[in-house]
Formats: sequence, C-alpha cells, structure tokens
Amino acid sequence: MILLVMKRRIFAVRILALSVVLACAASAAADKKPQQQVKPMAGPRATALRVTTLYITASTASQKVAKLQIGREIVVAEKSGTWMRVYINTDIEEQHSDKDEPWVGGDAATPPISGWIAGKGVVEETSPNGDQILMGAAANEEAEASNPRGAANAAQSARLLYRRLVEMFPNSPLVPDAMWRAADIQWQIQRADSQSLPSAHEKDPDFRQAMDEDELRKVIKYYPHSKWAALAAFNLIDNKLCGDWQGSTQCPAKESEIYIKYADEYPDGPRTARALYEAVYRLAVLTNMYAADGDDRKSTDAHNQARALAAQLKAHFSDSDYSYRAGALVYKLDEGVPVYGIDRD
Repeated sequence: MILLVMKRRIFAVRILALSVVLACAASAAADKKPQQQVKPMAGPRATALRVTTLYITASTASQKVAKLQIGREIVVAEKSGTWMRVYINTDIEEQHSDKDEPWVGGDAATPPISGWIAGKGVVEETSPNGDQILMGAAANEEAEASNPRGAANAAQSARLLYRRLVEMFPNSPLVPDAMWRAADIQWQIQRADSQSLPSAHEKDPDFRQAMDEDELRKVIKYYPHSKWAALAAFNLIDNKLCGDWQGSTQCPAKESEIYIKYADEYPDGPRTARALYEAVYRLAVLTNMYAADGDDRKSTDAHNQARALAAQLKAHFSDSDYSYRAGALVYKLDEGVPVYGIDRD
C-alpha cells in the first residue's frame, strides 16, 4: 500500500480560511513509503469525469464561478439533492516543487474556490469501484490524446484522473499502474516540449533541456524490481542520450553501454527487448563509423558485440519484432551493407 502525504499544504490552509477544517499529515510510514494523506474532514475527495461548471448556488440559473476541467481535485462539503457544495483547487498544472513529497503543489497555486456543481459524472472516494471507474476514464482520455482529432487537453485530463486514483484510492491494486501512467504522460509532454527547442540537437545532453525525473524516480523507489520500475527506468534514459551525434563515435558508444546496462538490470522487463535492439543498432553504427575512420580492430569488435546481442535477443525474445530487426541489422553488417553512412558501391 502506498501511503501518501497530504497534498498541497497551501491548499489546506486556504480551505481553512474558507471554514473547511483539514487534519495534519500522519507520521512517516515504514519501508520508506510516503506518508498517508489525511482525508479532509469537510467530506470525501472527489473528481469529475466531464467538464463541470461551478455555480454560486445550487441552480444553473445562478452566477457561474468557474469551468472545471476533467480530473480536478474536489472536496465535497455537503449535498442537496443532485447538487454538491464543493471546494476545488483550480491550479491547472498541479506541478510539485517539494521532491520529498509524491504529489504536492507550489505556493503559487491558485486559491481553492467554493461553489455548487451538479453531481452527475462525479466520482467520490466512497463510490463503489471508484478506482476502476477512474482507471477506465483515464485510459479513455489517454486514448483520446493519441487521436489527432482528439481534445487538445486529453493527455492532461488522463494524467489528472490517474493522480486522483492514487490519492483517492491508495489501497487499490491499480495504484502502481496509475502512478506510472501519470508520470509517463508528464514525461512525454515534457519530452515533446524539449524536442521542439533548438537545444534538442545538441550533442551533449547536458546542453539540452532535461525532463523532470522526480515522478518516475518515485515509481522506481516505491515499486523496485517491478514492471513499472522497468518502464520508468527506460524513460529516464532519454535524459542521457545525445541530441545529434554529429558524426562522433562517443555518442553511440556511450548510448550502447547505457542500453546494455539497462537490459542487465531489467532482464525480463517490458522494455528490455527494445533496449537490446537500441544497443545493437548503435553497435552497428559504430561498426561503420570505425571502419570509415580506418580503425578495423574497433570496427570488428563492435560488429562482434552487435552479433552477440542480437543472438541474446533471439534467445530471450524470439517473437519480438526487435529480435527480427536486430537480426536484419547484423545481416547487413555481415554482407558489408552500411547501416550508417552512404553505400559507395
């Protein structure tokens, strides 16, 4: 069970100002797990599965206060028929600044606001099978994000719903997967932003805008030696890769070592076959690079190492496309067909 710290101290303080009493965080849990997030005494946590309007009173005829996006954090204060009086944190980004806490916001977060919402499409932490509902809704939003015609904010909605699952249902068996998915979505968003910058082509990764590793590292910390840890660790490799090799052997040599080390650490992970292929590809490139530089010994060594890794892939992941792809690369090397550079025949 993951025990979580109370989210957003600033959120709690401001809700107190709005007459909602929040409890203090519990003492540290064992096994280096996060502290348990204490439930607000005003009522259960909740989140909406649709864009929801916040009104001053329990009537659609009353003044609109805000438009709430899917997955926003809600605390239910009271109910009146099909309506709920709620407190809502309206900070859109929900970025965390304290690396000692798994989900926590910065001091610049927008103050929580109070109002009424229609209760339909709202999942509370007391809802039967609420964790499964949130997982399904988040997965639907994630699928929507991959659709070129999907909603522009679908990825962020999916991320927020996964986070709500972690916070609202800490004992759910779905928590590890939801925690990984939330971290992965954030990583992919940051990665896309980073690759759109001119610095993305820098050979040295230290000169490139790096993605925030905190959430992925927490997945590894809380679920070591699991498939989620293996997935998170593979993502982290992105921050170590060169942008543009610029014809330097240093980049593929270093990167092949990184992928081989990953495969050694996670021999049966869901990304291991791909890691081995990435290493084979870089060794194939080195074979051509060294040959072009006239260093036949290093070229032969890289060729032999690529062949050995391709054989390892075939032995352990025989049905994987990556095994076939690695075999095709080695065949080209054996036939003297360049993998990298220009075929001068």
